Amino acid sequence: MNDSPELLTWLRSNSDLYGTDLRGSQLAGADLSGLVLVAVDLSGANLAGANLQAADLRGASLVGANLTGANLTDACLNRADLERANLTGSDLTGAQWQGSYYDQQTIWPGDFAYKTSGAIGPAANLSGAYLNTADLRRRDLQNSNLRGAYLSGADLSGANLTGAILSAANLQRAYLGGACLRNARLNGAELQGADLRGADLTGATLSDLPSIAGADFSGVQGLDGATRSALSNRPAREIDTWNAYTRTTTRKSLQVAVSVQS
Repeated sequence: MNDSPELLTWLRSNSDLYGTDLRGSQLAGADLSGLVLVAVDLSGANLAGANLQAADLRGASLVGANLTGANLTDACLNRADLERANLTGSDLTGAQWQGSYYDQQTIWPGDFAYKTSGAIGPAANLSGAYLNTADLRRRDLQNSNLRGAYLSGADLSGANLTGAILSAANLQRAYLGGACLRNARLNGAELQGADLRGADLTGATLSDLPSIAGADFSGVQGLDGATRSALSNRPAREIDTWNAYTRTTTRKSLQVAVSVQS
């Protein structure tokens, strides 16, 4: 159903559109105002000049969508995925972006302060944000400000956290396996039970940590000798704590890290 008038009629006649597959749809100039489009897949769709005023796009996929000149006033885009989307010239007045995702290829209107909008992506200001248990796998968060953010139980495996500020962040039981933490600041971060297996910690700072009890550092890369030694000399009550998920102790994981680096 690629014909815009036919598709628009169908959309407006259906009350339950949750999760509908609309990939690549041609909806340029369409009036979609007020529609509930929760979790709808609009990746690659042409929505240029579309009226999406007050539309509910929570959790929708807009990856690679053309939203140039679209009207998104008062729309709800919380948790929507906008990677590679083009929003040039769109009206974003009053739109909500909490927990939505963007990347370096997302094109925003020149006057929109997307870094402080609550959206998640490169250089985003997420200081103190509540992101407990968030699914951030493989997301681009380089140079983002996550100072004091609540990331307990969050899945950051494979995420790009190069240069990110994670000072005083709560990373308890977070999954950071394979994440790139090059030059990241983890000063004062809470790492109890965190899974850091295979993470790249080259140039990262890990001073003043409250506790590393149960943290798994198996196979980490780039951990310099001084930092590794400091971690290994933490109190026994910390480094002998068992990680219930990875089934190893912090002490043993640091020994594995040593063998990887040698």
